Amino acid sequence: MADGENEVASLKHRFRDLLLREQTRQNDAKMQVDFFSENSFKERLQFYFIKNQRSSLRVRVFYLSLEVLSCILYILRVMFDSGEHQHTWASIIWVERDHTLWAVQVSVAVICLFIRILLTYLRYKGNILQQVLQIAFMLEMIDTVPFVIGIFYTPLRNLFIPVFLNCWLAKRSLESMVNDLHRAIHRTQSAMFNQVLILISTIVCLIFTFICGVEHLQRAGDKLSVFESFYFCIVTFSTVGFGDVVPNIWPSKLLVVIMIFVALMVLPIQFEDLAYLWMERQKSGGDYSRQRAETEKHVVLCVSSIKIDLLMDFLNEFYAHPILQEHYVIILCPTELDAAVRRVLRIPMWSHRVIYMQGSALKDQDLVRAKLNKAEACFILTCRCEADRNAADYQTILRAWAVKDFAPGCTLFVQILKPENKFHVKFADHIVCEEEFKHAMLALNCICPATSTFITLLVHTSQGLEGQHSSEEWHRIYGKCSGNEVYSIVLKESIFFSEYEGKSFPFASFNAYNKYGICLIGVHPEDTKSILLNPGPHHTMKPKDVCFYISLTKEEDSCFKTHACKNSPKTQPPTSSAITSMGTMVIDVQETNIPSSLYPSLSNETNISETRRANMVPVIEVPDSPSFQTGNLLSDESKSPYQPFSGDECSTGYVKGYPPNLPYIGSSLILCHLRKEKTPKCCMQLEKTCNHKDNEDVKAYGLKNKLIIVSAETAGNSLYNFILPLRASYRPQNELWPIVLLLEKEPDAEFLETVCWFPMIYYLLGSIDSLDDLLRCGVSFAANMVVVDRESTMSAKEDYMADAKTIVNVQTLFRLFSGLNIITELTHPANMRFMQFCAKDCHSLEFSKLEKKEREKGSNLSFIFRLPFAAGRVFSISMLDTLLYQSVVKDYMITITRLLLGLETTPKSGYLCALSITEEDLCIQTYGTLYQVLSSTVGDIPIGIYRTESQEVEPPETPQSQMSDKVSVFEEEEQPQVLQCELPDNVQTPSLRRRSLQWASNLLGPWHAERDADRLSQQRGVLLSFSERQELTELVKKRMKNLGLSTRGFDELNIIQSSHSYVLINPSPDTKLELNDIVYIIRKDPLSIRLNDTDNTKNIMKSGTQIRESNQL
Repeated sequence: MADGENEVASLKHRFRDLLLREQTRQNDAKMQVDFFSENSFKERLQFYFIKNQRSSLRVRVFYLSLEVLSCILYILRVMFDSGEHQHTWASIIWVERDHTLWAVQVSVAVICLFIRILLTYLRYKGNILQQVLQIAFMLEMIDTVPFVIGIFYTPLRNLFIPVFLNCWLAKRSLESMVNDLHRAIHRTQSAMFNQVLILISTIVCLIFTFICGVEHLQRAGDKLSVFESFYFCIVTFSTVGFGDVVPNIWPSKLLVVIMIFVALMVLPIQFEDLAYLWMERQKSGGDYSRQRAETEKHVVLCVSSIKIDLLMDFLNEFYAHPILQEHYVIILCPTELDAAVRRVLRIPMWSHRVIYMQGSALKDQDLVRAKLNKAEACFILTCRCEADRNAADYQTILRAWAVKDFAPGCTLFVQILKPENKFHVKFADHIVCEEEFKHAMLALNCICPATSTFITLLVHTSQGLEGQHSSEEWHRIYGKCSGNEVYSIVLKESIFFSEYEGKSFPFASFNAYNKYGICLIGVHPEDTKSILLNPGPHHTMKPKDVCFYISLTKEEDSCFKTHACKNSPKTQPPTSSAITSMGTMVIDVQETNIPSSLYPSLSNETNISETRRANMVPVIEVPDSPSFQTGNLLSDESKSPYQPFSGDECSTGYVKGYPPNLPYIGSSLILCHLRKEKTPKCCMQLEKTCNHKDNEDVKAYGLKNKLIIVSAETAGNSLYNFILPLRASYRPQNELWPIVLLLEKEPDAEFLETVCWFPMIYYLLGSIDSLDDLLRCGVSFAANMVVVDRESTMSAKEDYMADAKTIVNVQTLFRLFSGLNIITELTHPANMRFMQFCAKDCHSLEFSKLEKKEREKGSNLSFIFRLPFAAGRVFSISMLDTLLYQSVVKDYMITITRLLLGLETTPKSGYLCALSITEEDLCIQTYGTLYQVLSSTVGDIPIGIYRTESQEVEPPETPQSQMSDKVSVFEEEEQPQVLQCELPDNVQTPSLRRRSLQWASNLLGPWHAERDADRLSQQRGVLLSFSERQELTELVKKRMKNLGLSTRGFDELNIIQSSHSYVLINPSPDTKLELNDIVYIIRKDPLSIRLNDTDNTKNIMKSGTQIRESNQL
């Protein structure tokens, strides 16, 4: 009970205290506290004259103008001096002044003295002696106090006062004024500008002091005018010393000595500082002025480090286009330039068009220096020589983000290395992923030889003048065809294609090629956003279609000349309205027999005999593989694109669908050949057995097609782009070659999960250095060996040494397996000369000389005559850098290249494939006729030829062969010069022949002996090579037997052959076809064929009936 009472009492007390506090708060007056600071009068003056930037700037400008005015008044006083005085020492102390001039000088002096005293007072901080002993204060006192005294004491009005010393006060005021000016406008002043200003003002002050001092002191001697003093000053300071004007009294001479000593002490220091800043500026680069950015066009190149090869590739390709000739290139790089790049930038061709700036794209001040917001475009390139390629991509991504944040409207061109990093820069206008293009080209090289060479030549700008002065015919043809490029034009604006409006695409392509020599490869229809390569006969050309064609020059730069051909028959366009209305094309093939190998996809229901009999061959739309079912594809459109189609099954147990597992974000969705069920991961490894298989080597699998072996360091996501074009659904099943990955490191589970859905994909842990690993993966019976550049060796201390290991390994492969087609990727294009190197090969030496000649002429494609590159056996991804540079003027080039390489698929767009010319096909004779046959029958568009020319070299076995060789040399080369007649056969006895040869040899002298020695040396080399290959063959066979591998598939040594291969892009129509030529063709999309087959079957049959009836009539 007591506890309850205590609690109630405590609550009462608390309530009472609360009421009292509330009453007190209401009774108290409210106080508002304002925080302010009352400045004193001195603090206000300090704020106005010193601290405030704008007001202090006004004060300094006013003070500078007063000091300059005082110097001008002094010159006026000297010029108005009558000069009628005695040459005594008194004339130095006393001068004559006009009263008006004296009044003005006194006014200026009083104001200057007041400002100086006021500033000294405001800067006073307790040490008055420090302020008084300053040189500026002392000079001010000397130049102003006598004028003030003269106001009160009249005799001192004519006292000489060295007012010309005010120039030094003006110099100091000018420097302070410039600092305040830059602070007021919030801009960082240039150190170079500041140092130049100091140097110029110092020189002006020295000269002005020297002139005024000598002129005044010479009043006691031979009087000199102001101009004569100026002349004497310049002659003295320039160390010329003519001697016509000299001081003749000791004060003047002493002043000259003092001024020379001062100049020798002050000026070298100023020049040294200026030179140091100039050198630093050369290292860091300058600024691109705002006036230039507004009146001139420029692009910015952002790189981590600049190398001479990258720079020259960019400049040569960028300035190859006429519309870019007036653009400036600003290089923004965080590192200093090396000596080679610095030398190049000093060449007059580049010095006035290329500006280097040391800076980072992540710093806004560096982007302001480069005026990126005014730039036409910005290129961000990745350093491919970094050991960590992901780290290099991360730097590129940050640069791209920084540029887009700073200048959102600037056109952005980005180069990325890893495909998985590409989606971070999707906002860029143009993107080139290096590893995507690299692996796609390596893959297509296996089924379309020299695709890498074809694409490289197509994306380089050239006039086709390479090799035109060579004695070899194939050099001239190859060099001329290398000048072909891809151009675009709207159909209604084109002379080439406007007449084919309303015609089918193959009709327009062939007729434009037949008439103008250009190759129409694709269109961009107005109603779609995609570019279509060879959309097929069902596409009708419309006025607003953008046409893409391959030609040596674009139409705007072409000159049209009409040539009347009397003997050549003209191609007649179709006249039947029924055929034209349904989109089919009819071309007069002039009774040409069509080989069966050119229409493998024709259906069995087509009457081939009727087709050969007819003069007009209709376009027949037929499937490439009879097993493709259109209905099943249409029924599965609603399914998820990441699941394989179940209905589209082939007889081999494969299905066509999209890969269920994509390796990275942004992977291309391409319809591929897939397995019904994924391959167990244990079955993909060759050297180990599992419950599903007992085979331990590739040969035991019994694969029908030859292998494609890929040697790589790791199984990265980029290898997915190697497999994708080789397993695309439009590839025939007979081209599904097994792929073996020779990896040095164990592949990730994610990678195996991605590729296990593709048929015939295997891997083996091993290295290209080991012969055993090569043999176990099936190199002895492989068709192609692809050697991918090693990421760990891309960076080396010495330039161009990054490819050393790859080159030596490939050379070993070349000598061990001579019949193997080795496709190699190198880091540096200059190292291509070491591929398949042979020191005694005369052909390689000749090509090396030709390359040097083309380089001396300034060609950008001098490397094309290297035999491994021309044959498509080696390439460097750096050659594709020009693809990004070309996109400035050809924004379609990246898309067209991706379509050609199979990295993208667009509905109704064709794909790149190859057609081999057999003996049966030689009846066509010319490339133009082949173009006509392909476009009129199956709708394919040929775009080039891969040609191989071989020559057998038989080793000499007996001295008789040497004798016959000498005879052939004598008969073929020397007989027109030595022997003018031939003896009958019955007179050509061996003894007489030997005497004739001996007589000819004596006449020819040392040259013939040297020629024989070279030929014998070459034949001995062939013999040594022959025996060496025999030994290597036996070595490989023994090693295969030791490993328990069968040697039945190993290529036996054949006759030694030397051959060279090359690519002809869009050759002329009269180019003769040769045996084993491989023709590059763009085949129409098989999906679009099936989608239109149902609607057009009746029309095709009707058109065929009309054609047969017209032929019978």
